[in-house]
Amino acid sequence: MLDTVIFELAGRPVLLLDLICSVLGLTCVFLAGRNSKYNFWVGYLYTAALFLLFMHRNLYASLLLQPVSLVINMLGHYRWTHPKPEETSDGKTLNVSSLNWMWRIYCVVGVLVVAGLWGWSLDRLFPADPHPYLDSCVTVLILLAQLLSALKKWDCWIAWLLVNITQIALHLSVGNVLMSIVSALYLINGLWSLYTWVKLYRKQK
Repeated sequence: MLDTVIFELAGRPVLLLDLICSVLGLTCVFLAGRNSKYNFWVGYLYTAALFLLFMHRNLYASLLLQPVSLVINMLGHYRWTHPKPEETSDGKTLNVSSLNWMWRIYCVVGVLVVAGLWGWSLDRLFPADPHPYLDSCVTVLILLAQLLSALKKWDCWIAWLLVNITQIALHLSVGNVLMSIVSALYLINGLWSLYTWVKLYRKQK
């Protein structure tokens, strides 16, 4: 049932599972951008849907990363709802915070090193992948963005914007029109969410 073709876009079939993943993903980031803890409940469903999608398409490298995403989602759910006294203004929810410049440098170097190693591995394990290093860069950036979001750092939206821009280029290069449109919607949401979180950060300081 999940592999039922719903419609075609630019000559490519769009499956029910594709649509479910797109809706869940957009809902999750929309709620996160609005500082809603319910984004994590949607995130659990999104991770499960992505697991099924990658299994259906034999994308095992991406599939194996979903348990990592699940752990990060659980960490974020706990941190957002169980802040320390000095981390909250209302006693219930975690305040938005920011990375210092040293940690930002660590993140950039970490992404480049891990993405390079992961891309090298993909190039040898999955030679059919047309963009192993670009794929790995996007994957590592997603994990970084998820982790920073779990810690409620507004810097996470910078990482998400880089992910969205890269994904648009990647999907267009392989003719995946639907996911290009979805990534563009992510990009718009990311810009607004960055503005919202920075504003909230300054208010809570």
